[in-house]
Amino acid sequence: MIRTVPDSDHALRVAVILPCLNEAAEIAQVVAGFRKHLPAAEIHVFDNASTDNTAEVARAAGATVHYEPRRGKGHVVCRMFRDVDADIYVMADGDATYDPAAATDMIDRMLTERLDVVIGARQHSSSAAYRPGHRFGNLVLTGFAARLFGRRLRDMMSGYRVMSRRFVKSCPLGSAGFEIETELTLHMFQIGAPFTEIDVPYRERSAQSASKLRTLPDGMRVLATMLRLLVLERPVAVFGGAGATAILMALLMFLPVLAEFQSSGVVPRLPTLIASGTLGLGGMIAIFSGFILSGITRTRQDMKRLAYLAQRGGAA
Repeated sequence: MIRTVPDSDHALRVAVILPCLNEAAEIAQVVAGFRKHLPAAEIHVFDNASTDNTAEVARAAGATVHYEPRRGKGHVVCRMFRDVDADIYVMADGDATYDPAAATDMIDRMLTERLDVVIGARQHSSSAAYRPGHRFGNLVLTGFAARLFGRRLRDMMSGYRVMSRRFVKSCPLGSAGFEIETELTLHMFQIGAPFTEIDVPYRERSAQSASKLRTLPDGMRVLATMLRLLVLERPVAVFGGAGATAILMALLMFLPVLAEFQSSGVVPRLPTLIASGTLGLGGMIAIFSGFILSGITRTRQDMKRLAYLAQRGGAA
């Protein structure tokens, strides 16, 4: 069992953190699985205002139970990161879809390669385990994020992650729902945290456990998060592109008016002239706004990196 940093005698504290909403049917099995494969780890179950006896079952299985009354996985993850102190964090779901045995390999990889994040890329054997709509949405959003930041990634939406202390404690989370995995991934890209992905089995839920993920509403929320981050991370491209388009349209409107003025000495389409001038001015303002926001974005990224580097390295 791995408990030390390579070339060091420093003992590491491992914490398994499990967000749960109405998972009484599976949580005991999940706790037992992590207890078997990570016997020295602290296991924390965060009950997200369940209406069943998830908390009682988890406590009876030997987990430390915490409560988060605000519904939403994002709220739970924020609470977990704030309240639990460890060197290595193993985050999974309480529905028994992830294999606890994979955690040892993920931790081993983190320590050996001195990484900050190891993501469990889901490998499923049936469509029931990973519904086609969810799989397609994950593929689209993962590709978008990878292209935006120029980093290779296969499963951005995976909830099975091993993370270092300095990554967790420097992560300023703000999402409320299932877009939290998107925010974790993008923070990882923004600060340049070393990471890798490991294939892990992804199992089908039992008949007693129901998925809380709503394909269309939650997919739209994740997409909205990605678009918002596109504006925040690439303001020159967004505002500059919009500004350049506006200036081009203004020129196309203005040139015929100019041609008429040169031939007749009058401006018969005064509203068009005013509209083109206004559109061109707006385009220039948009371009300059993009450059200003780019400077702000760079400052914000530098502050995140400094907060990340200021944390004790732990596993990394």
